[in-house]
Amino acid sequence: MRNIIFGALAGISATLAMTAAMRRLFRILPDGHDYPLPPREIVQRVDVAGTGERGLRTATVTAHFGYGAIAGSVYALLPRRMISGGSYGVLIWALSYLGWIPLARILSPATEHPAARNLLMLGAHLVWGASLAASLHELRRSTGDIFSRGPLFDARRPRRLAQGMPRIGAGE
Repeated sequence: MRNIIFGALAGISATLAMTAAMRRLFRILPDGHDYPLPPREIVQRVDVAGTGERGLRTATVTAHFGYGAIAGSVYALLPRRMISGGSYGVLIWALSYLGWIPLARILSPATEHPAARNLLMLGAHLVWGASLAASLHELRRSTGDIFSRGPLFDARRPRRLAQGMPRIGAGE
């Protein structure tokens, strides 16, 4: 269960980095290629309830981060070192934009989109994958070090467990 939770948290963290990259890269797209990015396109296509612009904006962000959390959980369940974070990010891009999204007839496959937009999305997925791996690594490490470990003092003995540590407030 810890892997699933840590994977979801890492996926959310990575999606934040990815979103920042997408927003910045979008600004440099050539004229005519600056139509909404896939997260918005996908949500807009499946919006059968007609939620309006504000609802679509909220749904886009929520779905984007939710998908990142789910994909992060899957990554955390894979055997360690099976695939690098960056490679996993590209795999998610391929499975999504060449796989299930066109198969569900939500969007046309990436091969039918301009190269500049595909490069933006590939770059964003590389950022996502690298951030995912780094975030997951930090979360896993945090359970075994001073961040989450128990107290440095043994309650049964007043003596300090960590020998050689300076006392707080001691003169310098």
